Amino acid sequence: MAAPSGNEVDDVIRDLKKISGFTAYVILNNDGIVIKYENMSYRVAVHHAHLILSLYGKAIKYTRDLFDAPDNEVESIRMITKNYEMIIAQHGNFTLVVTQSNVKVEEAKVAVEGGEKKEGEAEKKEAVA
Repeated sequence: MAAPSGNEVDDVIRDLKKISGFTAYVILNNDGIVIKYENMSYRVAVHHAHLILSLYGKAIKYTRDLFDAPDNEVESIRMITKNYEMIIAQHGNFTLVVTQSNVKVEEAKVAVEGGEKKEGEAEKKEAVA
């Protein structure tokens, strides 16, 4: 299979940008060299590249150790942190990393700004009184 042309990659990135919550992306090769990035500094992109390749390598190793042949392939990794959500997908010699805003954090901000009470907040106040 031929490698995707630059136009195909640009089309995929354009489609990703249309997704609600999209914040940034990094494309890197298997040596950890950042090829393309957007909405983050080069320093942050290189930092992510180093950590992600290490994580992805370990995920592949341990998944192959734990599961049998048809179920032991890692296609993508989805990590949700306090600040953002990160999706990592490797294809051939390239890795795509997409960060998007964490939906739960965004919902909590909207709830606080809107004056809504968080779940369990009313019970705590009643218990204190």
